[in-house]
Amino acid sequence: MKPGFYTIMAAQFFSSLADNALLIAAIALLTQIHSPEWMTPLLKSFFVLSYVLLAPFVGAFADRLPKGKVMLITNTIKVAGCVLMFYGLHPLLAYALVGLGAAAYSPAKYGILTELLPHERLVEANGWIEGLTVLSIILGTVLGGLLITPEVADWFLHTKLPGYFEHMDTPAEVAVFVIALAYVIAGLFNMKIPDTGARYVSELRHPVEMTRRFFGCFAELWKDKLGQISLAVTTLFWGAGATLQFIVLKWAQVALNLSLNKGAVLQGVCAFGVAFGAVLAAKYVPLKKSMRVLPVGVAMGLVCMSMVFVNKLGTAYLLIIIIGALSGFFVVPMNAILQHRGHVLMSAGRSIAIQNFNENLSVLFMLGLYSFLIKFDVHVNTVILMFGGFVMGSMTLVILRHYYAQKHFNVEACIGEEKPVGL
Repeated sequence: MKPGFYTIMAAQFFSSLADNALLIAAIALLTQIHSPEWMTPLLKSFFVLSYVLLAPFVGAFADRLPKGKVMLITNTIKVAGCVLMFYGLHPLLAYALVGLGAAAYSPAKYGILTELLPHERLVEANGWIEGLTVLSIILGTVLGGLLITPEVADWFLHTKLPGYFEHMDTPAEVAVFVIALAYVIAGLFNMKIPDTGARYVSELRHPVEMTRRFFGCFAELWKDKLGQISLAVTTLFWGAGATLQFIVLKWAQVALNLSLNKGAVLQGVCAFGVAFGAVLAAKYVPLKKSMRVLPVGVAMGLVCMSMVFVNKLGTAYLLIIIIGALSGFFVVPMNAILQHRGHVLMSAGRSIAIQNFNENLSVLFMLGLYSFLIKFDVHVNTVILMFGGFVMGSMTLVILRHYYAQKHFNVEACIGEEKPVGL
């Protein structure tokens, strides 16, 4: 890997670490202000809303400037959201501003991989990026859980640093302040990301024209017989993954009698499994054989359904690690295929923006449905069975679609082809 790749990984690690720690802190703030329980999953919905609303524009923005600069600018927006949350802005609104920064950060973060590395290294690069991202999810959720623990928060509160902790009263306030420092560290790494030299024709035009072009590319990627499979899988995965975050917290509370900070640790254990599966995929699944991992998605849905039989912490850890490993193993090759196919058909930034648009529409839909079920007191075991069955059924349909396309069009022959000159 080129040296700049490791700088990108470091910047992504600290930015994602802060994103996930801030989610736990925001949940604690909602509890502190006595918000209704159904509002908790809306935090993630507010976070990803920008991915959907700004999708026609963030890809063009990511392609307009060197991607390291884009990552620095958008990380600064995240810092602003964190600071506003600290000073009393409602957690939903503040986390939405952090999501705005993340929405513009993502096309630059993934788009730079196709500029920096040859296509045969994309699965490996995605494995390391996803593995490190998931490690940041583990540590971020654990960090958030630790920071809202009374004992840890009391230590910070008793330091009474002039101008800082002396005006804080609650563990959630301490957590938000410390998390802001992680965003600052990410910004320092952003400043060191090299310019790859890739330049694109500026697409920053009239909003209507940009929207029209975006949905033209959107249709092109969905019509592509290889792109549509990877896009369908990643769309399903991220919607299911975001929902699973909150299902695990609720399940930990109901089935295992765990508090929020201890449930956050269990959530981190799931992320450890994803990291393990991602590294395995990076090592053993070459780009041209990526489609062979599709049945693993069906297995993940089945294993999720077995959560309803677990009420012991040791068994829960093992099961959650398996679920994470299965999901990481099948999503990393799909991400690599989608990035490669998007790069061939259009620009790197625009293809990632389309991916984010689809994935976060799925997140909004599935979290909205989950909030609806929680509002009407549907038992978490029923939710788990519905969730696992949906994943199994959806992945089965995707597999059948791919088998048909491969039989009639040999779509896997397109894997690894070069970008046509002039595109």
